[in-house]
Amino acid sequence: MAPKSDSTEAIVLNFVNEQNKPLNSQNVADSLQKFNLKKAAVQKALDNLADNGKISFKEYGKQKIYIAQQDQFDIPNSEELNQMKEENAKLQQQLDEQKRGISEVEGEIRTLKLNLTLDEIRDREAKLRKEVKEMDDKLVKLRNGVTLIRPEERKAIEEMYSEKLSQWRKRKRMFKDVWDAITENSPKDLKEFKEELGLEYDEDVGVSLQSFSDLLQPGKKRARGQ
Repeated sequence: MAPKSDSTEAIVLNFVNEQNKPLNSQNVADSLQKFNLKKAAVQKALDNLADNGKISFKEYGKQKIYIAQQDQFDIPNSEELNQMKEENAKLQQQLDEQKRGISEVEGEIRTLKLNLTLDEIRDREAKLRKEVKEMDDKLVKLRNGVTLIRPEERKAIEEMYSEKLSQWRKRKRMFKDVWDAITENSPKDLKEFKEELGLEYDEDVGVSLQSFSDLLQPGKKRARGQ
């Protein structure tokens, strides 16, 4: 008599037949946890199925290995196997072609996402036109001799710039005084000593205090002593 479809034996028998490979009771119990079956119940079901000839088993020491009855399965002959291999090869080829097709479509989608929509193009065009107009207006003013910066802003910038130059000049003078004091009686080659300390003069990095001072308008330069 066949076990009821919802009984433990039916669940275990169905699983063993589906797997169709050697299994022990622990394998079966672990795989059927979703049915809330305890290992003892699974073991009992396996033994009952084996006693009733529903499954086969072999003993290896203290452990029993269970497997589905093979006579219930249709075993293909060599011709059928070859036909199945050919069909599998065709299916695999179709799968590869579908994968390539999907890959091409995904590539086209990515490309389309990078392109701007018509509305985005119009927005970008409007912004660019606005920027071009603003630059054209500034260019017209410059050609007509219109000053784009207010006199008070220009004065503040020049004063700040002049102050920075004064600080630069002061620090150069302070460094020179300290350097002269340190190296006055030093037997070392000054160039090698400077490289050893990792020091760089303005000239070493292509910077000239005088060139920055010359940027100030005549009459705006401070005296060298400042």
